[in-house]
Amino acid sequence: MHALTPRGLYLLTPDTADTPRLLAETRQALDAGITWLQHRNKCLDGAGREAQASALLALCREYRVPLIINDDMHLAARIGADGVHLGEGDGDLRAARELLGPRALIGASCYDDIERARHAVQAGASHVAFGAFFPSPTKPAARRATPALLREAAVLPVPKVAIGGITPDNGGLLTAAGADLLAVISSVYAAPDIGAAVRAYHSCFPDTT
Repeated sequence: MHALTPRGLYLLTPDTADTPRLLAETRQALDAGITWLQHRNKCLDGAGREAQASALLALCREYRVPLIINDDMHLAARIGADGVHLGEGDGDLRAARELLGPRALIGASCYDDIERARHAVQAGASHVAFGAFFPSPTKPAARRATPALLREAAVLPVPKVAIGGITPDNGGLLTAAGADLLAVISSVYAAPDIGAAVRAYHSCFPDTT
């Protein structure tokens, strides 16, 4: 199921308790062609979050697209998700690798810090995320990264994810600098045509189209 060198759009879900609508919108995105999906929901309680994640996992299985859980390695393990993404304070990377196994997709938020990325890889991360590269409505106060950081990270033997205010117009700058995946939320889920919004990002990956 997992691409060895993933390239493409890494879609993160928005905060919503409306699971049927989220599933319908996510299906449109999957139909249009995304590489990974991350379940990120800060508004639901534990049971609600698990139920929503499980429903998304079943949908992703139809499309053979990996589902990654934000923050919670134990939730990922319980539902059999494909991996977990950990930010600062979200848990230990080595513990996540031990819990989820050698094939799990384990991501680490590295913000604007190349040394954090190096340590994350040593601790078992299978991919690292940098950003925010541009102002983001999801995290307006996020630390800012530059394309130069992606070029510096080229020596890391794992895929690089770029996040933060990325659009089809600026995403090509980041893939040219070395980003393998572009992570987005609102630019897709808030779009009037979700499929068209996803397809617009495909031009940022000319080597995969």
